[in-house]
Amino acid sequence: MSGRLVLGGAPLGQPGDVGPRLREVLATADVLAVEDTRRLHRLAADLGVTFTGRLVSFYESVEQARLPGLVAAMRDGATVLLLTDAGMPSVSDPGYTLVRAAIEADITVTSVPGPSAVVTALAVSGLPTDRFCFEGFLPRKGGERRAALAALAGELRTMVFYESPHRLAEALADAAAAFGADRPAAVCRELTKTHEEVRRGPLGELASWAAEGVRGEITLVVAGAVAGPVSMSAAELAAEVAAEEAAGADRKEAIRTVVGRTGLSRRVVYDAVVAAKGA
Repeated sequence: MSGRLVLGGAPLGQPGDVGPRLREVLATADVLAVEDTRRLHRLAADLGVTFTGRLVSFYESVEQARLPGLVAAMRDGATVLLLTDAGMPSVSDPGYTLVRAAIEADITVTSVPGPSAVVTALAVSGLPTDRFCFEGFLPRKGGERRAALAALAGELRTMVFYESPHRLAEALADAAAAFGADRPAAVCRELTKTHEEVRRGPLGELASWAAEGVRGEITLVVAGAVAGPVSMSAAELAAEVAAEEAAGADRKEAIRTVVGRTGLSRRVVYDAVVAAKGA
């Protein structure tokens, strides 16, 4: 009799985001494969859940060694719940190898969906959400990071990255060099937690802000490239800026929005506004 693998979406920061299904599986699973056993105990205490399943540590440096035992347990009928520190397992977290191993062993893989920093940051960023791509963590080494960003310079979709707070300023500076300092972006810090902050603005300004030091879990959202500069008259550009101002934006923010939307330079849009005022 074959068991199953359940991928559980752990809260990003607020235990109250966990629904009743995860509470149930947490209490009844035969095996709990977790990235950090201390976090599991804390989460269970916060949720008021008592678990009776066997605990197995499952983090990056040991996951390969844990696969045979977990697959054997599922083949014997066990339900294995996989939990990482936050969000959905296997998304820049341990889990992909276990999912593949279970599929290859013809074991059912299912999920209790929950929070995800990727889609949460995308949703609150204020950037286009109709098409996006997740690029995970940027390379740690500067040369490799700059090469990776250069390869994405023409990407039309909104891009989502994870980044360490210690490398954020360098990553933003490299992104500004690769995409342009005016490219709109959002730094989402400590999502759903007490000190949650979403800092929106052009990459150049965000790089200057981050240079002062940033703490916490970081998700970076960057607007995609514009397919090509839009052909618009000065009057049309000025009207676009005026419309943004009418919607509540100040002059600087309105110009920035039109620059991002049209792909035209800031100077071109600014000159159009000045010309319209003098007309």
